[in-house]
Amino acid sequence: MVAVEALALTVLALVLLVLTLTGSPDSVGRALAEVVYVGLGAGLLAAAAVGLWRVSGWARGPVIVLQILLGLLGYNAAFEAQVPLLGLPVLALVATELYLLATPEARLAFFER
Repeated sequence: MVAVEALALTVLALVLLVLTLTGSPDSVGRALAEVVYVGLGAGLLAAAAVGLWRVSGWARGPVIVLQILLGLLGYNAAFEAQVPLLGLPVLALVATELYLLATPEARLAFFER
């Protein structure tokens, strides 16, 4: 699921880049910074997905932190910005990933190494 999320963030970064280049944003610098931040998040999630696949101990922390940040963004989109079609799926994905990382099997797999 983390790899799929990384792929989705990569697509989002590309869409934001295209919208920045073809549109007329208020601030090109801020728009490009947003593209960079989303791209960095995608890269970090992709690296963490590889780490989770290899059951590396370092991989769980970044995934949990990014899930909390994405959960806040999903909550903001669903309830504050009134876009539940975008925010609720993000919240469901975050809840699923955090649950899967907290299962006893997942925790034991990392402690055995």
